Amino acid sequence: MKKRIVTAFVLNQSGVLNRVTGLFTKRQFNIESITVGHTETEGVSRMTFVVYVEDDRQIEQLIKQLNKQIDVLKVSDITDQAIVARELALIKVLSNGQTRTEINGIIEPFRASVIDMSRDSVTVQVTGDTEKVEAMIELLKPYGIKEMARTGLTAFPRGTQKSVTELKQYTLFK
Repeated sequence: MKKRIVTAFVLNQSGVLNRVTGLFTKRQFNIESITVGHTETEGVSRMTFVVYVEDDRQIEQLIKQLNKQIDVLKVSDITDQAIVARELALIKVLSNGQTRTEINGIIEPFRASVIDMSRDSVTVQVTGDTEKVEAMIELLKPYGIKEMARTGLTAFPRGTQKSVTELKQYTLFK
């Protein structure tokens, strides 16, 4: 199975997320992660999906099906491009006075931070690529992870690749 990162620009309207994810369900794709948020273009949102496929034919078919959706403006498989990709995780770890110093020592090289503290736990915030987040989680597991929330991957091409100007022009004509 190959990991693929797909972005879709969609109209920011009620029901779009449901219709798009329904298409994944019909095609029996399991969405590993999904992030959705506003873009710099008013009324347009970006969806970033991480999916696993058996071959390139499957991802091509998925992109064709997504492009047929009326609320979808543009779809791209950005896996093989130079991309900027980040994930956010909040991790609540069991801790006491003795282990807090150890936990701070662990999170410092990751440029993570403690964002909340109670008598028996600390909440750590870490951002970065998925491998960095996974490494942080593995190092904190021995202390006892009480709760965790992850955003999933969000990404777009680096530099001047696939200019957003194309999207602005595209939205006027679709």
